[in-house]
Amino acid sequence: MKKINILYLLLSILTACVTTPEESSRCCLPQEPNVEIAKSWWPDQRNVWTPVGWKDHYFRFNILYNGAILAEPCPHWAPTRPHSLKWLDKDFMLKIAPSIDGNPEELPDKLTSQWRLDGGHGIQGWRTDKQTPVLWTDFPLQEGLVVRQEVFAHIKGARDVETGIEPLYAWIRLSVIHVDELRHPGKFLFSVQLSRNYYVHRERYLQEDGITVDVEPSRVPYPQNLNAESFRENGQVGLRILEPDGKVRLTVQPTDSDKVQFSAFKPGIYNLKVTLKAELGDHVDMLLPMLPDTPGENERECALGFDGALADAEPYWEKTPESSAQVHVPEKYFNRWLSQSLKFAEIIAEKDYLNGEYTFLTGSWGYDNLWSTPTSMTSHMLLSLMGYHDVVAKHIELFRKNQGSVKPPGPSYEVHPGYFSTPKTLTAFDWLTDHGAILHQASMHALLSKDTAFIKKWTESIVKGCDFIQDMCESDHDGIKGLLPPGNATDELFPVQAVWNMAWNYKGLVTAVRFLKQIKHPRAKEFETFAVQFKKTFNDAYRKYAEDGQRWMDSQGNKRYKPPTNLSLMPTPYHSFTEAFYLDTGPMILVWAGLMDANDRIMIDIVDFFREGPNKKLYGTRYHPLCRPYLDHEISTCEPCYSWNVFHAWQLQDRKHYLEGLYGLLLGATSQNTYISCEHRHGIQGVIAVNALAFNLARLAVIDEQITSGELHLLRLCPLAWLSDKEETIFEKMPTEFGPVNLKYKLNADKTTLQVSFSGDWHEQPQRIVLHVPPMQGLSKIVVNGKKYAVKETNQIVVVI
Repeated sequence: MKKINILYLLLSILTACVTTPEESSRCCLPQEPNVEIAKSWWPDQRNVWTPVGWKDHYFRFNILYNGAILAEPCPHWAPTRPHSLKWLDKDFMLKIAPSIDGNPEELPDKLTSQWRLDGGHGIQGWRTDKQTPVLWTDFPLQEGLVVRQEVFAHIKGARDVETGIEPLYAWIRLSVIHVDELRHPGKFLFSVQLSRNYYVHRERYLQEDGITVDVEPSRVPYPQNLNAESFRENGQVGLRILEPDGKVRLTVQPTDSDKVQFSAFKPGIYNLKVTLKAELGDHVDMLLPMLPDTPGENERECALGFDGALADAEPYWEKTPESSAQVHVPEKYFNRWLSQSLKFAEIIAEKDYLNGEYTFLTGSWGYDNLWSTPTSMTSHMLLSLMGYHDVVAKHIELFRKNQGSVKPPGPSYEVHPGYFSTPKTLTAFDWLTDHGAILHQASMHALLSKDTAFIKKWTESIVKGCDFIQDMCESDHDGIKGLLPPGNATDELFPVQAVWNMAWNYKGLVTAVRFLKQIKHPRAKEFETFAVQFKKTFNDAYRKYAEDGQRWMDSQGNKRYKPPTNLSLMPTPYHSFTEAFYLDTGPMILVWAGLMDANDRIMIDIVDFFREGPNKKLYGTRYHPLCRPYLDHEISTCEPCYSWNVFHAWQLQDRKHYLEGLYGLLLGATSQNTYISCEHRHGIQGVIAVNALAFNLARLAVIDEQITSGELHLLRLCPLAWLSDKEETIFEKMPTEFGPVNLKYKLNADKTTLQVSFSGDWHEQPQRIVLHVPPMQGLSKIVVNGKKYAVKETNQIVVVI
């Protein structure tokens, strides 16, 4: 590989405001966004739950904001994976809470949203002194104590799963972390309630409720009788909570004899009354297996203890792939968010215990299956960009193995050997977009990893994937010829020639073409020619429908385009998702897909429609995600992971809206406590598509080979918060289509000079490398690899080093 020897630098001063009449709406915020400013826009979400588990294990624990620990091996909401059905209704829950008398709180006698009982918020976070994901939940008590619950997962040997269903444990510690020096009791009681998981998801979509977490009273009683068996160790007493067959449902590690008392509280509800002394460090440890455990296995795990199991897990979580990148910015929130996002990606994943297939999943406790389109973002927007190449290859192999096994979802389709789809063992709903998403993620992985084994194995499958699109576009069907026939595009399940279908499949096609050209495949030119014609056919048709379609009126009285979401002016039957999906799966995706440009009048008008159009006027103080959507601080009011407008700002170099969208995703669509993201705010949690989208945008802000073919752009939209005189910003071993690059930069003490270090290990030399000068007041000089460049207000300078 060639090492860099020539660096072309285009030093361009980026102004903070745009003053042309066409872009008057793009005026700057009073201060450029950063984490702290975005927190003022976005209060943290209600109803957050966070997965705690082990990489690729078939099961995961989920911890609610209130500390409730759910052990549900077969989540009962949304289409269920058929291979998990053997564990249906084998769920269990621990609800730990402070209690005056040590007993559980009374539960409602009718279906009730939990957030209406406790406000929907908790105090949570991750231990920062460990790489192992240890989730804590704090209970501040007015009596003068703060008690912390900590939970982490562990398996025997602390290694990669082999079967996928090895015994999985949650280690739990309840400890005193603060005692008020002025007033505190001598001791305090906690209740550990044992029951079934009585939390359920409900699709309310009324006022401020979308999908809620509700208490379902009929689900409370645990179906097995539980009894406690005490045991002694080193003068202390432990408890094993046993099922009738002798298996262990929960263990309390040995402690003082009067510290924990077991009782049957109500039919099917059991309680551990825990007495904590008002002393720093006083604690009780418990061990919860996902499934009832044999005494022998349980004793083996218990022998490790909380601290021993944590020490055993630490080397496992410290390891990262040899090819992985390193990212560090001056905002601690972002660094911690990214670290946890990478862990979530492999926890919200599984190895199927029957067929041995690995896969990423769409979510945890709610979407424990596979919508391949949004889930593809885990790889091509996050893991591939961070150099987790072996992880990506392992988790997308099932698509190659199952290629051609599913009929595409549309009346004009038959089984085709090139069609990529979700395997039936994981299907939620089949979308025609899935093919393009899988083709895109596989091709991006090949482009970024340059993995010769992967390329050898996948090239034929990628070619067949291109064949599918070309064959179907050339087929005789009821729709616009030269484009894909009508097919199901979303959960609405209407077979249409949807913009959504065209965008994802075109994206996959052109990414595959870039890959095939790079390896000089003999059919690359054929598919490139076809892609050009596809784009022309789409644009010809879409522009006609936009011209003949609806208009909306802006605040100046101008009639603006309101382009359709399908290649038809005949509306589909109304669905409850119709309004919201017009933003999420509608025309705005066309810029990211490459089918239209952001400066096209149709695209300008649709983004402005969602920023300032009539929908925003209809919002009061109470609204849910299926209300008519708009862009709230540049993120979708429905599903923020589909905030495609931010790619419009990216292409236009619209700094204000780009950074507003980036920080909106980081703070508004992600839990500010645990960094897990939502499908929609206050609703479905436990997903990471937002994490993937946000990282993709963060990376493009600093390292971007997508904006201009053949060029690599640096710091093009870099947040000013990532320029510091106190610490260096680091992007090392960052994969690009040209090869991995290393970028480091730091301000000098008086913040007048930016020191930049850059190098590349090229597979293919960029035609030009462009460095954009951040619009920072007082910056007068940039030093790149030791060479000095004066910062000027208007000049653009190309420098050869």
